[in-house]
Amino acid sequence: MKERFAKLLLGEDMSGTGKGVSSALALSNAITNLAASVFGEHRKLEPMAPDTKERWKKEVGWLLSVTDHIVEFVPTRQTAENGTTMEIMSTAQRRDLQMNVPALRKLDAMLIGYMDNFVDQSEFWYEKGGDNKRDDDKWWMPTVKVPAEGLSEVTRKWLQYQKECVNQVLKAAMAINAQVLVEMEIPEVYIESLPKKGKTSLGDAIYRSITDEEFDPIEFLEGVDLSTEHKVLDLKNRIEASTIIWKRKMQTKQEAKSSWGSIISFEKREQFEERAETILHLLKLQFPGTPQSQLDISKIQYNRDVGYAILESYSRVLESLAYSVMSRIEDVLGADAAAQNLTATEAARRLMDGDAAARKLDAMEELEKLNEAPASMTLYDFMGWHFDQDELMRKKEEGTLDEAGEAKLKKAPSLAPKKFSYVDSLSAGGMRSPSSRH
Repeated sequence: MKERFAKLLLGEDMSGTGKGVSSALALSNAITNLAASVFGEHRKLEPMAPDTKERWKKEVGWLLSVTDHIVEFVPTRQTAENGTTMEIMSTAQRRDLQMNVPALRKLDAMLIGYMDNFVDQSEFWYEKGGDNKRDDDKWWMPTVKVPAEGLSEVTRKWLQYQKECVNQVLKAAMAINAQVLVEMEIPEVYIESLPKKGKTSLGDAIYRSITDEEFDPIEFLEGVDLSTEHKVLDLKNRIEASTIIWKRKMQTKQEAKSSWGSIISFEKREQFEERAETILHLLKLQFPGTPQSQLDISKIQYNRDVGYAILESYSRVLESLAYSVMSRIEDVLGADAAAQNLTATEAARRLMDGDAAARKLDAMEELEKLNEAPASMTLYDFMGWHFDQDELMRKKEEGTLDEAGEAKLKKAPSLAPKKFSYVDSLSAGGMRSPSSRH
């Protein structure tokens, strides 16, 4: 504790010469590094070790305790002894922290609970030591094994249900993280590095596609080479830079008129910027494991708001953990598909939760969905619920279902694949260390 406290006060500069990073960045790095050390080696679908779980809860609690002392002035009413009421200014925890820190703590507890649900399962296992041989992009991960005939139907549905639960947490963490990054100021260092024109940043081909009369973001992404993580990140960087350039031009009317007002209307330029934002959103949804862009890295590096730094780093490591758990579940479902000799198309269809149109994630909306969702359960709980549900459905068809049965049926989780707003088939492997996104 003393060592961590000293490191934070010194801004990670152990020479004590005052050349350390800001308090905001020091706290952000501390949360990132703590998560990497706790979750970095957790590569299987199994509960966390009790001592590791306790360490995470204790140490992340220390770092989050800083937010209890970040306050703002709010008007309150005070009644004097003579009965007169007056309005005074008092301090209260900053509103964004008051809302988001408890929400993130809940997501944290839910994720650990989902991992705990994999206790005592016996239908899949992992090869040990030297027997572990993988020749895919997850070569460092343990190889999952299932029975020769594949998983039972109940276990398969239970895994899909667990994946849906983790997916909801992932979306909520992503929404909070995106919201916080939007609130952070764009550093002058980043702005100075941008070219003068958005077209220069995008390149002729991408610029023509975005400014074309017939623009479809899905078709645009299908026509772009996104075969590697580097290419996805490069496209993201280019489009983000162009949106910043266009926004700044639109905010300065005089500059807008002199630069391009006679060539293209303000409304058209606004439309192009919205198209670019749509592409960025689709990229984030389709590739949630992608490292952070140059803009995000600059914001985190030069941010001086400690509250934002804690919210951003905490939501990011939870997003990374949820992504990792989902990938592990997909590994098991993939091994099950291989055992049943499913074609690549059939396996992909089973892994996918749907192809609903993408929409912008809203933090409050995603958290409300989590509040409405039934609690996650172990395989044995699920099996009992599954069989009860079959019996209740039979009684409903026969017309003999009572009110208590109707209420129980309404609370039961849906076993049909849900349609979420982004692609769930994740190709990047392993637990992505949160530090790699800096």
